[in-house]
Amino acid sequence: MNRLLVVRHGQTEWNIAGRIQGSTDIDLDATGRAQSAAAAPELAAYEPARIISSDLRRAVDTARPVAELTGVEVELDKRLRERAYGPWEGLTQLEIAERFPQDHRRWRSQEPLQHPDIETWGELHRRTAEAVRDIVESEVEGTAIVVCHGGSARQIIGGILGWDETSTSSLSGMDNAHWAELRRMRSGKWRLYGYNLGVSAPHTIGASPLAKDQQAKR
Repeated sequence: MNRLLVVRHGQTEWNIAGRIQGSTDIDLDATGRAQSAAAAPELAAYEPARIISSDLRRAVDTARPVAELTGVEVELDKRLRERAYGPWEGLTQLEIAERFPQDHRRWRSQEPLQHPDIETWGELHRRTAEAVRDIVESEVEGTAIVVCHGGSARQIIGGILGWDETSTSSLSGMDNAHWAELRRMRSGKWRLYGYNLGVSAPHTIGASPLAKDQQAKR
């Protein structure tokens, strides 16, 4: 593969409520389904050769509209799942602060968490790196779309750019149903061409093919 689109899933009810989702399998809400449908034509414009998704429903249902437009089957890979937050999943930040005050302080300070059932950034970094390595080293050429989650997306992007997990976790989160575009240069190195791209007005350092075409027609 020589181009990678890393897509965050559409909105869920837990996103709106501010609840930690982690590995809990939450459905898209009505807005998330609409976001995924709206993003699908722009993502399809990249003409993906492969579409690979986390096996959690919110990611799969974000990938499905693109698959329907392109005829490319969605491949599932559980290594693309969100960071597992163990006992924090389903809780708001206020609830976490009340029940786990020391780890909540560490979390807010971007320090390592101590709870044994919460996946570390390093563990997330390693498992997502393994998944992406299998994708980019495959013999299939062209563009791959990877549909995942906020935290796993940051680690995938940082990992392919050669950043460590600490630097990577400092990236701002992408909006729901938005994506990053990475391209492999002739040298073999990867570069970030766009971040938080999407159909609504995103903060970008690039533009999707459809957006560029629309701007040219104005």
